[in-house]
Amino acid sequence: MRAVLRSILTIIFILEFFIGNLGNGFIALVQCMDLRKRRKFPSADHFLTALAISRFALIWVLFLDSFLFIQSPLLMTRNTLRLIQTAWNISNHFSIWFATSLSIFYLFKIAIFSNYLFFYLKQRVKRVVLVTLLLSMILLFFNIFLEIKHIDVWIYGTKRNITNGLSSNSFSEFSRLILIPSLMFTLVPFGVSLIAFLLLIFSLTKHVRKMQYYTKGCKDVRTMAHTTALQTVVAFLLLYATFFLSLVVEVSTLEMDESLMFLFAKVTIMIFPSIHSCIFILKHNKLRQDLLSVLKWLQYWCKRVKTLDS
Repeated sequence: MRAVLRSILTIIFILEFFIGNLGNGFIALVQCMDLRKRRKFPSADHFLTALAISRFALIWVLFLDSFLFIQSPLLMTRNTLRLIQTAWNISNHFSIWFATSLSIFYLFKIAIFSNYLFFYLKQRVKRVVLVTLLLSMILLFFNIFLEIKHIDVWIYGTKRNITNGLSSNSFSEFSRLILIPSLMFTLVPFGVSLIAFLLLIFSLTKHVRKMQYYTKGCKDVRTMAHTTALQTVVAFLLLYATFFLSLVVEVSTLEMDESLMFLFAKVTIMIFPSIHSCIFILKHNKLRQDLLSVLKWLQYWCKRVKTLDS
């Protein structure tokens, strides 16, 4: 039974890997082609392109990390640990913070508040997002510094590191040690996105009450914009919560040394960068139309190949 579950989880993990690569690769390719044609496109598309590229990198890091941990944990040397952990921190950091930047961008572009400070920031939304990303770099450098210190102290302090190789049990203990700080650092962007979500709801409530005096029974453009932005932020928060809980499960399974639960945690973690890209494609009018065009093109060529074979 365990072997069957392990095979099912492995298949799901591989499917998520391919879906994530196709989805994020499609977004990055379409956006880059649009940039080449128009030379200029909306700021939200810049963040979406950067998000897709960071998610593409994160998916590959997750795949390689899982492969090395499951197949050959004894080959995890000091330099390998440093490389993988740094790659994980960088790709995960930008994946989360670019999504958070989109939440901030939607908030200032769509929400309406009479507060002077909000209006001042609304007029400078690009600068606000860029400053947010620059400030987040402090957290990134601090996180990398802490985990490299953990790696060095743990490597030199353990008596099992005789041949520059790590035992499976000691590696599980070490992985738990460096995953806990990562959990703490991921709470910051989640809190920022949650605040943006709550402010969008408050703005939408005020706007709907105001519009009841002017238009009854119909949705105006700003209400639809609020709804679309809220759907995007809600999807991000739900998938992000799943991602966070999966990291918690991974820490717990490392402590219990339960390989099946560890694989389940990896499958759940992969949902965040893979499925979120599909949601962006379905919610983004331009990306959805481009996807339909690609599917029609593929359908046309499939029919043509069948005609030639017959």
